[in-house]
Amino acid sequence: MKENKKVYLTIHGHFYQPPRENPWLETIEIQDSAAPYHDWNSRIASECYTPNSVSKIVTEQNKIMDIVNNYSYISFNFGPTLLSYLEKYCPYTYKRIIKADMESAQRNNGHGNAIAQVYNHIIMPLANKRDKYTQIKWGIKDFQYRFGRDPEGMWLAETACDDATLEALMDCGIKFTILSPHQAKSVRELNSDDEWHDVSWGNIDPARAYRYFSKKDKTKYIDLFFYDGSISKSVAFDELLKDGNKFISRLKDGVSDQRNYNQLVHIATDGESYGHHTKFGDMALSYILRIRTKNEGFIVTNYGNYLEQEPPTYEADIKDVSSWSCAHGVGRWKEDCGCSTGGQFGWNQKWRKPLREALDFVRDELIKIYETEAPNYFKDIWEARNDYITVILNRDKSTVKKFFEKNQKHKLDGKETVNALKLLEIQRQALYMYTSCGWFFSEISGIETTQIMKYAARALQLAKSFTNKDIEEEFMNILSNAESNILGFGNGSDIYKRFVKPSVVSFKQIAALWAISSSNIKNENNSSLYCYNIKKHFYKHVSKGSTNFTTGRIEVESTITLEKADFFFASIQFPEGDYHCAIKKYDDSENITEITKQFVDVYLHKPITEIIRLLDNIFGNRLKTEAKFF
Repeated sequence: MKENKKVYLTIHGHFYQPPRENPWLETIEIQDSAAPYHDWNSRIASECYTPNSVSKIVTEQNKIMDIVNNYSYISFNFGPTLLSYLEKYCPYTYKRIIKADMESAQRNNGHGNAIAQVYNHIIMPLANKRDKYTQIKWGIKDFQYRFGRDPEGMWLAETACDDATLEALMDCGIKFTILSPHQAKSVRELNSDDEWHDVSWGNIDPARAYRYFSKKDKTKYIDLFFYDGSISKSVAFDELLKDGNKFISRLKDGVSDQRNYNQLVHIATDGESYGHHTKFGDMALSYILRIRTKNEGFIVTNYGNYLEQEPPTYEADIKDVSSWSCAHGVGRWKEDCGCSTGGQFGWNQKWRKPLREALDFVRDELIKIYETEAPNYFKDIWEARNDYITVILNRDKSTVKKFFEKNQKHKLDGKETVNALKLLEIQRQALYMYTSCGWFFSEISGIETTQIMKYAARALQLAKSFTNKDIEEEFMNILSNAESNILGFGNGSDIYKRFVKPSVVSFKQIAALWAISSSNIKNENNSSLYCYNIKKHFYKHVSKGSTNFTTGRIEVESTITLEKADFFFASIQFPEGDYHCAIKKYDDSENITEITKQFVDVYLHKPITEIIRLLDNIFGNRLKTEAKFF
């Protein structure tokens, strides 16, 4: 290393999983492919996110020398939807992540290791302008809520970037972002009239920061870091994380004695490399950070602190549209460009184009609804959408009240509040439709792709409150052009019917589920089931032999939209867990007390077929199911 010149080291981990919740239940259902874990979030948390917060350094005899919170020493971003999962299901890991940022700021002149991320990982160059800004603003608000400070940097999904995306980052106050070296187009010295030097084939010097100036306003800028592509690739594919000594040796390859400035060696990889993709990879990371880096002459830091110490002396321009995981710009998320992960020989990704076209159609139809209906409730409909993140982060009714006090056009009554929240939820689901993982892999029937279709289905279900137009039919017509690679699966429309539509949940189904499980629920007047509150108005439970009979009236309220529905139900539990459940909307003209007396008398004193016949007479169509819950 050149004498008297500093060598900084920054290792950035992009920790991310797509939102996986069933959009009707707001909870993750069992994902068989993640076995023996319940779902992929829980599996990767166990293999990666938690180990990195308590990573062990051991001797050759496998004795523990130290336990390290790796997040205290690396630059990192966590997807907001992943952090919401960790906050709920891995609270100690979550707290250690937040604490790590605070500790790192103390060592780095007030600059924490954490940076923000565009909210649900959409490909920014393919997003419309409003969606770009909402993704950034939601990402910033989420970061502020969790880390208690403003973010300096922001991670772009798949580092997908264009001029418009950088403009939006600048407008929102983001100071820097991280890109692949292959996304750079040209560079030149700052504040000079020198000719631009072509670096479009990935030959940009990664060891410094670069300033990018707005094409619209030269007084505006954002700083760019182009990570060391060669070393980053080695971490992901050359098994460096199986040997800490090999890892540090490879990092030293990023240092050059030919540089006459304080250089930065920095890499960026999926954070899941450190433990999930490479078992015990977190231990190689903690070993080099705590044991080897100082002795090798590295100053471990983060991007924010480096910028303060070493402001850019060069400016850079970027390619028109680019990303770190597609050699064809952003083709991976809109066409059969040849980039894919998984799959079998002969498969293609021609389904990507009609999938995006179908979702674009839905998005644009939903915008028409929003622009028509939302002005009835909000002073500024798009500012209200941007501010809706405060409700997403905390759905306490006091938070909802403050949100409406700030954004409502006039004092809203109960029905208006429900309609306003439905419109905002339509927009949230429409944004979730574009989560990048839906296009990343090889097959349209994969869990990531069917997941984004579920967001479309939920948005379309909510939209029925505002329009009689059958948007779903045209959506499925476009999807029918997306052919599956799997024989017998048909096309996107078939897959939507087979894997998405069965997931749709109604208020009636929630009421039925509560009814058939109520005998196992504590005798309380108020309870919850997934994202629904259940208020018990009337309830009766009796038993005969090995059977149980329950009947009652309950009110179901969505904690998301605050919509309510009132139901009258009756349920018979047979041996072996079979149920006969009948349910309908509550009609206050009926005397439930008298009907219940009749039910109980028939159930206790007559054959079981008689109570079934009576239920059919009272309720008409019924829901019959087995005791299999989500």
